[in-house]
Amino acid sequence: MMKFLKIFFVAAFVSLTMIACKSEAKKEEAQEQKTETVAEANPQELSLNISGMTCEIGCARKIASDLNKKDGVLEANVVFNDSIATIKYDANKTNKAELITFVEGIGSGDMYKAAEATKKTCKADCTMACCAKKDVDKKACGDDCKKECCTKTEAEKAACKEDCTMACCAETKKA
Repeated sequence: MMKFLKIFFVAAFVSLTMIACKSEAKKEEAQEQKTETVAEANPQELSLNISGMTCEIGCARKIASDLNKKDGVLEANVVFNDSIATIKYDANKTNKAELITFVEGIGSGDMYKAAEATKKTCKADCTMACCAKKDVDKKACGDDCKKECCTKTEAEKAACKEDCTMACCAETKKA
């Protein structure tokens, strides 16, 4: 009986090892196939504003998970706090309209609304934090700067325009 159990366990171990090796080989083949597909892809990127998300786990992760499983999607990330999905996709297999429809169909079909996010462009004199990141210090001028903002004196810079309605200018005009 003891000899039979040893033979049984050895046979079971060998069988499991062979099955595991085959599964690993299939995973490697699938990964190689995906890498080849990405190389042949026409990669595009899309940012979507998504409304209707109420939580990070049940909504944002679900949307990201479903998008990552969709044919043609190379990578998808959803940021709950910003309500934005960033999707890298193969334009040969899917398109923006299809992705928007797909997101809106997740859940009960009327939970989420998706629209393409518009990229905001900054004006040359923008001092907002998002623009400041692009140019480390937009307010600092070099010695050889010839821009109008750099050639004005401090008094000229502080002077208000006639039609200025800011509180600081209204106080100056009263005085």
